[in-house]
Order: sequence, then C-alpha cells, then structure tokens
Amino acid sequence: MKRLSLGLALCLSMGLPAAAAAEPVLRVGVVDGSPPCSYQVAGVWRGLAVDLWNRVATREQLPYVVSEWPSVRQMLEASREGRLDVAVGCINVSPDRLQRYRFSLPFQEDGLAVMVVKSRLDLGRSFLGALLTPTLLQLLGGYLVAIALLTGLTLRLEARNHPPAGSRHHSLRHISKVFQVLATGPGSNTIVATIRGNGIVILAYLVRIVSASLLVGYLTVNVAGEIQGKATGAIRSPADLRGLRVGVRSGTVSEALLKELNAGGTGAKVTIVPLANIRAGGELLASRRIDALVGDNLQLSHLLLQEEAKGFLPSLALEGIRPESQAFAFSPALPETTTDRIDQAISALKRSGVVSELRQQATTPVPPQTR
Repeated sequence: MKRLSLGLALCLSMGLPAAAAAEPVLRVGVVDGSPPCSYQVAGVWRGLAVDLWNRVATREQLPYVVSEWPSVRQMLEASREGRLDVAVGCINVSPDRLQRYRFSLPFQEDGLAVMVVKSRLDLGRSFLGALLTPTLLQLLGGYLVAIALLTGLTLRLEARNHPPAGSRHHSLRHISKVFQVLATGPGSNTIVATIRGNGIVILAYLVRIVSASLLVGYLTVNVAGEIQGKATGAIRSPADLRGLRVGVRSGTVSEALLKELNAGGTGAKVTIVPLANIRAGGELLASRRIDALVGDNLQLSHLLLQEEAKGFLPSLALEGIRPESQAFAFSPALPETTTDRIDQAISALKRSGVVSELRQQATTPVPPQTR
C-alpha cells in the first residue's frame, strides 16, 4: 500500500482555516487507474469522485490524508476493518456490498457497459450490407417509378411544344433529358411551356422532397441502427460474453458479474482477464488480446472519448447493465456526526448542480499532455 501523508499541511493547501486543525484527520483511500472517477496526473489525484470529496471536505472543513489502494475490494475491506475512514470513488452500492459495508448518501447512479472493437474494413462491409436491404431498394424504386410516370405525363402534355425528332436515338435522348430534369430539378423551364406542364414540375418537386425525407429518415434510424448492431458483433446480452476473453478490473462489480456468468452456466466460460486499470483494457482491445471490456458505463464512455487508436473503432455493445447507486464507503467506527456532515454536503452539492457539473467535466476529452 502506497501512502501519501499530507497531515495538517493539507489544511493550508485546501485553504481551510486554522480551526480546522482541531478536527480529527480522516484517513481517505483512493484507487488509481479508474478514470474519470479517480486517477493520478503528475502525482495529483483527479477525477469526479476525488473532486467531489475535495468539495465536501472543503465545505465541512475536514482535514484528511490520502492513501492509495491497489483495488476497490481491498479499499472496501480496509474501511470495514477500520483502517480507513472514508473510501473515495464511484463505488457501486450492490446488494452484497450493502450487507457488508457502510455507505454515504449516493451521489449518482450508473450501470455497467461492454466495450468491443471493430475494424474499419468490417465497419465498411457492415455499412454496404445495411444499404442493400429490400426496404431501401423499395424506396428508391418507388421514387424512380413516380418520376418515370411524371416524365410520361410531361411528354404527353408538352408534345406540341417539344415534339420529338424522327430518329429513335433522338427520342430516347429527349425522354432521358425530361426524366433527368424532373428527378433533379434544375432546367425545368426548358421542358415545359404550359400551365399544366408547370403543375407537373411542381408535383415532381413534391415527390423529390418527400422521397428525400423518407430516405434520410430510413438511413438515420434503420441503417445506422443496423450498422451499430453489426459493429458490436453477436453481443446482445451479458450471457453472450461466455466463451470470450473479457477484460475487467479486479474487485469490482464488473468482475462479480462475470463470475456469476461462469457459476450459473453449463456451457462455455468467460475467460476473465484482470486489468491494472481501465485504460489498459483499451490497449488490450486495440491489440485484440481481449474480445471485450466490461466496466462502469461512465468509465467506458470516458475511455471511448479518449481513445485515439488507429485501425479499429471501439463501441459500446451494451449499456446500462444492472444500474446501481454509487457512493463513498465509511468505516463503521466513523462518528455519526461526521457521516451526517458528509451526507448533508453531498446532498447540497447534488441539489446545487455541482455533481452534474463534475460528471459533465469527467466525460470531456483530456488533452494528450495530461494523460
């Protein structure tokens, strides 16, 4: 365990008054490598949970020292055994944890997600396959048939003003010109000279805009959805992770989910790949040494924004699995007066929008030089 002793000097660095030195110094635990909740940048602790705790401590004038722990499980056990006063992080309040540990007022809710990758070539194939669907072909065919009917009607109404020449080649060229003008729009003044002809041109315009709206709507909803489905492979539920190599941080509810899958099924098992931090999972995905990565939705969304890998495209195959509240963990020996002050500060910061602001900041891309 790596300990970072701050002592009373922390009170001064936090801008707390000298009277705060009379407060008992709280022992606070943090786990590294868990962006955007808790991580270190140039030796400085950052993240949503860390920033929230700093605001709570400043508001309530609570001096503290920070110690780093290798995993969430070990940090929670240290808080349960009284070796820590407060465990800081986006800690899921799962039913089994609620029976073993003492938690603060929840400050947010989050679920689990599954991240996978797909090569750009595979994505292009998925896009082409999604385009060549019967529905899209029917929409395009219907538009072309409507324009062909309007072309025939225009030639009939404008026969006196634009009589076709004697040769068959000239006649086909004249028909194709009228079809092109009605299908695209420009040049309509060259093919009609009567009021009825202008009415056909207006009708062709309405057909174009309605067809374009239908095509855009189809591409936006149906094709994009189909591409996303193909890009995430065959993972439609957590059970589809069986038989895959899945990266997960040790001691997390994500690991507990995978262990439940292995214990509850009789088929293929999940190959659980322990990770030192969530960013290492992105690197393993890039090199195809794991097939999927499981973690908190917020963490994987953050990783998705930060990823700059080339040659593959990460995406979230599943989101919102087992949504649970997230909070800090307290030692059973921490005085109730102190826990009440912390809970009241969390409640006030939630109500004032500070927690929402911190969450929004946590999901914005981090400049490369600060990683």
